[in-house]
Amino acid sequence: MVAHLSGTGRFRILQKLEQREIAAIIRPEFPLRGIILDTETTGLSPRKEEIIEIGLIAFTFDHAGAVGDITGSYGGLRQPEKSIPPEITKLTGMTDEMVTGQAIDMQRVNELVAPADLVIAHNASFDRPFCEAFSPIFSDKAWACSNAEIDWSARGFEGTKLGYLIGQAGYFHDGHRALDDCFALLEVMDRKPNEGAETAFSELYRASLKSRVRIFAENSPFDLKDHLKARGYRWSDGSEGRPKSWWVEVDEPDLADELHYLRTEIYRYPEADPPIKYLTAFNRFRA
Repeated sequence: MVAHLSGTGRFRILQKLEQREIAAIIRPEFPLRGIILDTETTGLSPRKEEIIEIGLIAFTFDHAGAVGDITGSYGGLRQPEKSIPPEITKLTGMTDEMVTGQAIDMQRVNELVAPADLVIAHNASFDRPFCEAFSPIFSDKAWACSNAEIDWSARGFEGTKLGYLIGQAGYFHDGHRALDDCFALLEVMDRKPNEGAETAFSELYRASLKSRVRIFAENSPFDLKDHLKARGYRWSDGSEGRPKSWWVEVDEPDLADELHYLRTEIYRYPEADPPIKYLTAFNRFRA
């Protein structure tokens, strides 16, 4: 029936995503350790809000970015100090009753995270600050963002939200629960659309090894803001200790070209020296 419906070209069949099993034997040809992580929280600010659920998948991979074995997983709930806001319940389905008396098993979290060479989240700029505020185990890790560091558009996807990626990959799952989202992200990243194609995880791992530079176009002329925006610059409101200015991130080899653009097209002053910050996977995506 599935083959018939698919063959007509008039129907699209989605398959329920099943969680991968924990490997009984860990293959030595995949020497690196990764963590896929997702959190649910009471809000957006890591300074004011709290984690109420965490999901973790530990897996192995090699230097080419090929995924090996699942070595462990954990999903845990946590009772926050305040009630879960109605908008969070609407989004995640999580209620105060579900988390009452619950606590995250930090021993299990540490066991999974401590060996990790790379921690992956689908919105690392959100998850990393929350995790670092929650436990120091996350602070000295290299992080990668499967949303920002994979060119999903080039892979034929129409959006970057996990639900879109899963649907376009031919799956459906129980979304907005942390561990389910982790397994869903793993399947999408490890999917090969055709024989010999590079997986999204390989692309992500390669991106995580690059050094990048964040350039702040501080004191740039207001009437040129549209030029900066069109070039990919984003606005920083000055919070979290960042300059109040337009900014962009470029690969380190592209730094000279970007500075030349700012000096000739924006500041029109050859000695302009905008603030820059060098970033690696160890300090990127921090608050």
